[in-house]
Amino acid sequence: MFDTVPNLQCGHHVLKLDVPRIMAIVNVTPDSFSDGGRLANTESAVAHALKLVEQGADMLDIGGESTRPDAAPVSLQEELDRVVPVIEALSTRCSVPISIDTSKPEVMRAAVAAGAVFINDVAALRHEGAMAAAAELGVPVCLMHMPGNPRTMQKEVHYDDVLVQVRQFLTERMFACEMAGISKKNLVIDPGFGFGKHLEHNLALLANLAYFCELGVPVLAGVSRKSMIGQITGRGIDARVSGSAAAAMLAAQNGAGIIRVHDVAETKDVLAVLAAVQAAKRKDHSVKAKPAIQWPED
Repeated sequence: MFDTVPNLQCGHHVLKLDVPRIMAIVNVTPDSFSDGGRLANTESAVAHALKLVEQGADMLDIGGESTRPDAAPVSLQEELDRVVPVIEALSTRCSVPISIDTSKPEVMRAAVAAGAVFINDVAALRHEGAMAAAAELGVPVCLMHMPGNPRTMQKEVHYDDVLVQVRQFLTERMFACEMAGISKKNLVIDPGFGFGKHLEHNLALLANLAYFCELGVPVLAGVSRKSMIGQITGRGIDARVSGSAAAAMLAAQNGAGIIRVHDVAETKDVLAVLAAVQAAKRKDHSVKAKPAIQWPED
């Protein structure tokens, strides 16, 4: 666990994780599971991102390649063409850190050159050259657990103990990063909700996030609008806002330092309620015992 409140040095931004912070999703893709095609050009993506900052986002996560199950791969040039103009535009107009959601080392370098100050990699720097790029760039990086790749991850899902196996994977990736020269203070981990996991695995991870906090780095939780919310509530993707907000609150209660979401305003509200209740709980509200009620005799 943490001896002091962890900070992430994201360029000239210091992201203090004294409370759970909101990472807002900005997918510049035609095929993402929730918002594919809605932000297909630079202007609409930038406008949406700035609106999310107004709603209370603490970070923006820009992605140019869908990682939903069975998503088709995107060429390097296409991904660069999608994300770099958005990051360049936001870097001069944005008051919060910008993250690049990619597994390609070339995109990492181009995105950081354009103004990104955080790398969010669903492959945990396992692609060729990604580890070296992250070490060279020196920005914080999130390592996510995903067996296989988006095209294979849901084919054969099996765990003897999902908590132990996911934690072991993340521990090994953290060690590999430190051996490559990436400081532990620049690491964030993500158990990978929905990536190569069934509902029971996702629920176990959400209920036991504190088990991953023991690794001594911030934990990122991304449960927004995912199939696990649909399986629990029976609702379609666009009707999962309430379920996602509830899951975000549970993630925060269980130790998540960063919550990755589509719906910033709603998440901001539930985290505010949680913070208020936690603050009240910490105060000394000792109440003197009152005498039992004396009922009048008949």
